[in-house]
Amino acid sequence: MKKSGVETYFILPCCVIAFYLYTDSNITIMRVLFLCVLPLLLFSCKKEDKALPGAANGPAGYIKYTIKKGEHYTTENSFIPVDTAELDFWVQFDSSAIYATADPQNQLDINKLYGFADNGAVHQQYSARIGWRWSDGALHLFAFVHNASKIVSEEIAAVPIGKPIRCRLAVEGNKYLFFCNEWLKTVPRASTTPKGKGYLLYPYFGGDETAPHEVTIWIKNA
Repeated sequence: MKKSGVETYFILPCCVIAFYLYTDSNITIMRVLFLCVLPLLLFSCKKEDKALPGAANGPAGYIKYTIKKGEHYTTENSFIPVDTAELDFWVQFDSSAIYATADPQNQLDINKLYGFADNGAVHQQYSARIGWRWSDGALHLFAFVHNASKIVSEEIAAVPIGKPIRCRLAVEGNKYLFFCNEWLKTVPRASTTPKGKGYLLYPYFGGDETAPHEVTIWIKNA
């Protein structure tokens, strides 16, 4: 195996030091030689700064949400009450958003990104979320709503992987406004509370199937 330059520079001065310590003759010459290689020894012992393998180097200020292989829910899903007129955030997907379901028919299922339960009820009854899926070679975002337990979903746009996307989910009386960059989708709202009232909803994979591999999504509140 070929040794690196740092390894070679480290071995050479160490040998000189050993010879200096255990040789009784030519003391003066060895002292001079030792002083010459001492700076090289100090340089070779300097620790190199390297990124750790597998380090989570995501976009600055974002929270990393991880859905493990074989799971539906993200590992980051603490309960946070919501009483708001809008949810404004940035999201960035990576290549883990590219997947194939075991059953090809499930490829059209909509995964959930971010949103909130509404009307003071559980989210299976009333809620609004932005959804996502990988299909037809692209990443698609959706408006995804539960109105009195009835699901309403409409595509917003296809978006790029690896770039930040500005999203906003607003409540305006009997409708939700879904913004993703320059795109807007309006969906009816059956909830009667003045604002979105419930709890925060986090990334979720499915649909019927669980994540086929680990999925990472980065989100930052605006």
